[in-house]
Formats: sequence, structure tokens, C-alpha cells
Amino acid sequence: MKNIIPTGLLGLIFLTVAASADTANKLPRATPESQGISSAALLPLLDEAEQRDLGLHGIMIVRHGRVVAEGWWSPYASTEPHMLFSLSKSFISTAIGMLQANGKLSIDDPVLKYFPEDAPAEPWKNLKEMRIRDLLIMSTGQHQEDVDKINIFAPDKTGTKQFLAAPVTHKPGTLFYYNSPATFMLSAIIQKVSGKTVRDFLMPRLFEPLGIAQPDWDLTPQGYSHGASGLHMRTEDIAKFGQLYLQRGEWEGRRLLPAAWIDVATSRQASNGSNPESDWDQGYGYQFWRCIPGFYRADGAHGQFCIVMPQYDTVVAINSGARDMGAIMKLIWRRLLPELRPAAIPENPEAQAKLTERLATLAITPQRGAATSSLAAKTFGRRFTFDGSSENRIALESAALDKSSSGKISLYVKMRGIEQRVVVGQGQWTKGSFAFNPAGAVPVAVSGAWTDDTTYVVQLCQYQAPFTTTVQLHFAGDDVILTTEQNVANGPTKSPALTGHAK
Repeated sequence: MKNIIPTGLLGLIFLTVAASADTANKLPRATPESQGISSAALLPLLDEAEQRDLGLHGIMIVRHGRVVAEGWWSPYASTEPHMLFSLSKSFISTAIGMLQANGKLSIDDPVLKYFPEDAPAEPWKNLKEMRIRDLLIMSTGQHQEDVDKINIFAPDKTGTKQFLAAPVTHKPGTLFYYNSPATFMLSAIIQKVSGKTVRDFLMPRLFEPLGIAQPDWDLTPQGYSHGASGLHMRTEDIAKFGQLYLQRGEWEGRRLLPAAWIDVATSRQASNGSNPESDWDQGYGYQFWRCIPGFYRADGAHGQFCIVMPQYDTVVAINSGARDMGAIMKLIWRRLLPELRPAAIPENPEAQAKLTERLATLAITPQRGAATSSLAAKTFGRRFTFDGSSENRIALESAALDKSSSGKISLYVKMRGIEQRVVVGQGQWTKGSFAFNPAGAVPVAVSGAWTDDTTYVVQLCQYQAPFTTTVQLHFAGDDVILTTEQNVANGPTKSPALTGHAK
């Protein structure tokens, strides 16, 4: 006779096992005081970050291998991955280190060795001398204007060929220029050697041992992991990566990466400036930056950080939508470093409770304003159409605000022939999805309000990315003036005002 487990008990067993597995994949937790940090002293760090609007989305501080503080600004959350941008580069370096340790390649290998099919008919002499090491230290001997022309996302799949065709006017190893194509070439080499994308290569060798769920890593048309960017991970995954490096490649008694590689990769291998006040002028390693206090870091655009402080046995992982990345680092140097004491200090339950509550209630403020206006009834349901002028860069065809019988407000837009609708939270964030470009829809949290009788403002927060787009609709008779602004961008953050006309 088969054993029959009651449904309720089966569910309890499943939840217990799942919770145990989740806990097993997490870094251990501890109070700040037990690891030599004052809970009360961490509050001013959060205060200043918010007062100065530094754009933090999530932060995790790890001391002596234990998480002592962690928090996410809602709608961002601990469970959500975040775009890492160039922080991805340091994972490429890690894969190269593993392949060299296994004798699959040497960083002294010529780059051309791996791309015979893409090599120019008559390669530059300096190109023949370019080695994997030169890619790692961003010193390929190519001028900025030549590198910036390389399109690694070329639809005709010529990214690697374009790189090798670019002039190499300087001796490799002598001219530092931080760029993405160099790291892309490293990603291509990893795939050629291993037969796998970087993500798939790292799954059993890095991600699984660290308890990191299979991450997304964007691919180029050639089928290579982007390499220089494109990796998506949770804040705790970043912290684990930093902790592995802090432990010089050892994880739970298992060596994942040679200590010698980590020592070299995170030390100064290339000069990149002389400003003693700049965290971008302290030298560059193998896809790692050096920091002013003598630390090292992996970082990515708009404030993605994995800061490793060996002298203090500390790791700081941060996700952001920051306009000033340098200000975030200066905040850490000023507010956190003085609080890192060499031994445990007396517990402070009252301060710990305040810190815990503060970290648990961090939030990005939803759009402020009124729930309605004197113009609302005349506005809802009206479709405003836009022409195809050169200023209409987002290809907006029509827009409207709608209100359901239950009182929920929706933003409706039609762009590039595609109609979309998102529910707008009033005084709160409401989750949905939205396609900002032809690449497809992404998760968003939406809030909106009337900022005056004629203006309705909607915020669309991409809570797995640094970006928040603010849409302002100013109604004037049969017209609406629509403007958009993004918190951070690699180019202009504001779009030209567009005027729509009611049908």
C-alpha cells in the first residue's frame, strides 16, 4: 500500500524545503555590531543618499563574509535582477582567468590566433602584436574615434571583423582607452575556446557554486554574450561575486579561481590618469578599476557597483540609477570607512531596530499630486494624435488617459503601430509592462497624478533597470503637449515636446 501524505502536510514540506534551499543560497547574516560596525552610524549614509538624490536602488554591505545591512528602494526588490552594464566586464575577466588556469589559453596569446576567418588580408603590424592581455587592460593601441565606430551589434554579424579592421596606430599595451569592443572580443575568444557562451561556461564554474540562479546575458547577432554589458543579476549575486574575490577565489572550501589570478587582475596593470581625487584615475587591472583608498571594484553605468575592500574584509554591492557615480563612492568612503572597526562592538538593539525598520521601508516616492482635477472628466477617453515630424523620435502616433468604471486610470499610447496600455498607480506603484522600443516590453512600476488642473504626470520605473521615464501631458483645449524625460541615459535625457490633436 502506498504511503499517502496529506495535501496540507505536503505543502508544508515543500515550503520548508524551498525555504531551506533559499537560505542555503544566501550569504549568512549578522548584526552590524557583531562585525565591528555601528548600526546607528549606517543611518546617516542612507540619509545622505536620499537627501542628495543619489539614485540608489539597492545596497548590501558584507563584513567578514556576513551581510550586516541590506535594503532596496521599492519598487526595486531583493528578488529582482538589475541591469549591470559594464560590471559585466569583470565576469569576462573571471572566465579568462579560469581558462588560463586550465591551460586552454594564455593571456599572452595573439588575438589574431582566434580569428583567422576575420583577419584583414594585410593586418597592421601592431594588430599582429595585440594580445589577450591588451584586451584585458583596455590598451589595444587603437584610437578612440576608431574604436567608437565598431558596431558589435551589426546585423551582418561583422562585429569581430570590424574590430580587427580598425587601425592599430600605437603599440598594444601603451594607450589606455576604456571601451566595450575590447571586452566583446574577450567574450568571443571565450566562446571559441570553450564552445559555450560566457554565461553557459560560467554556470557550473561560478554561478552554481555561488548559488546564483541562471542569469540572463544579452547576445549579439554573432551569438556571443555581449561581454562588455548585458548581464542581469540581483544585488546579492553581485555581493557573492565580490566576496569570492575578497576570499581570493575560494568558496566553501573549493577553489574556483587561482589566488594569483585575482591578485594580478585586481592590481594596477594600466595607467589611466593622474588625478588623485578621481576614482577613475587610480589605475586599471584586468577589467577591474582601482579606487582612491586602495580598494578595487567592478562597476557599470548609472551606478552599478561591486566594491571590494581587502584591508577591511568588506564588500559593498550597489545598484542605482545614478547621475553621479563618483558621488556614491565618495559617500561610501566618507560614511562607511570610519565605521569599520577591527573587532566586534557592544550590541545596540535600539539602533539595530531603527536600522532594520529603515532598510525595510526604503522607497522611491510615487508621483506626487492630486488624484483628480477640474479638467479630468473632459480629458479621459480623448485620443490625441501626433504627426510624424523629425522631432517625433519615439514614433508616437496617439496617446490618451482613460478611466475605468472601477476608477483606475490608464495611460494609452500607440507607437510604431503598436498599442499599449498601462494602469497608473495613484499614490503608489502599480506593476505592469511597457515597450519603450522595438526590443520588446519590460517590467515597469507606474505611478501618476495631476500636478495642476491641466497637467497629468506619469512615471514609468523599469524596476529591473536604472531607468525611470517621466511623461508629462499638458492639456490645452483640443491639444495636448507631451514631453518625456528619463532620469539617466547615455545621451540626452529629455525629448522634444510633441503636440497632439484630439480627434
